[in-house]
Amino acid sequence: MIVCSLVEACQALAGGLPVTLLSQRGAALFAGCQFWRSLVLQARAAHPNTPVHDVLDCADASGYALAALRIGQHIIVLDPDAPGRDSVAAVARERGDLLLDRPPPALDLKDKSAVRRLEGWLRSHDM
Repeated sequence: MIVCSLVEACQALAGGLPVTLLSQRGAALFAGCQFWRSLVLQARAAHPNTPVHDVLDCADASGYALAALRIGQHIIVLDPDAPGRDSVAAVARERGDLLLDRPPPALDLKDKSAVRRLEGWLRSHDM
């Protein structure tokens, strides 16, 4: 699920089905790594029994990707041609974190029909 607010994250988690929360493209740059960590932690606290992974999109910003790893982000998206990507990959590998070239398929909760399709999407696509 692509989420950009706590309300959307909680909507995704409310059904109790396993969920992967995905930030918007480049969210690390405009919202910040700490904002994303906080959003995810609050959503998990509100729905502690829902299995959840979360993915922060860092676009081509290797510095933000490293910052995200430093504060405990375990899955990040970093463009394959991002400057310094090899260094980020080495740090992620050393920590046992996952570095993706592109975001996984996701339903964007900003789409007006997404809430109606949420359960079906989770049952067929997530985690």
